[in-house]
Amino acid sequence: MKAQGKHIVVTGGGNGVGRELTLQLLEKGATVFVVDISEEALNETAKLSGSSKRLFTYVVDISNREEVFAFAKKVIKEHGKVDGIINNAGIIQPFIPINELELDRIDKVMDINFYGTLYMIKAFLPQLLTRPEAHIVNVSSMGGFLPVPGQSVYGASKAAVKLLSEGLSSELKGSNVKVSVVIPGGIETGIKINSSVSHNVSADSSKSNMLLSPVVAAKLVIKAMEKNRLRSYIGKDCNAMNVLYRINSFFAMNMINRIMIASEH
Repeated sequence: MKAQGKHIVVTGGGNGVGRELTLQLLEKGATVFVVDISEEALNETAKLSGSSKRLFTYVVDISNREEVFAFAKKVIKEHGKVDGIINNAGIIQPFIPINELELDRIDKVMDINFYGTLYMIKAFLPQLLTRPEAHIVNVSSMGGFLPVPGQSVYGASKAAVKLLSEGLSSELKGSNVKVSVVIPGGIETGIKINSSVSHNVSADSSKSNMLLSPVVAAKLVIKAMEKNRLRSYIGKDCNAMNVLYRINSFFAMNMINRIMIASEH
């Protein structure tokens, strides 16, 4: 689905990739309904857009089912239609093993990453099915197929997003609604800060050249939608580890363990 002239919802649009998605969609001629839990962050996105008349901001906690459904109802009532949703919002967990991770933190990761995505889909899918063409884009993660030490629950939430997307695509086969799941590797964003997580990783790490910038990541997410790709692995690290994991999963897991240990020093 081409962005030009479409009405598209973007979650997590107050910073990082979500902000870049919003700005790039506006440049392509879309009307964007951008969601974030932070009003201040949304205001900054609006400012960067040049106060675009095609940008509408909404403070929504996507982990709250009632808020999501109320938001969907409000958008459709006020603007008449929605052609697409990009479920980009997400958080990581503290870099600790499951045995040390508190249950409320586990709930929060699952509520935002998985249930937030699911609520958005459930809230907007009936509307999307009425459109001549429509698209759902869900952002998963390399951690959704490759276990990362200290991020097992985050990985589980993103693996759930991946399978949800693929299952939804199968269910919607033959309909006007297409589904894409984008699986990025490392991206230079403030996700650790936004997730209230600290981790001692050197900024001078030799792996830093493997990270995607938010600008490039957003471009590739939109490309997945416009090219109607079911599954898109983006980033050098993600593509390399995807191949390696398919060939020898134990070797790939040991490699990511060594990388994580090395990056802490």
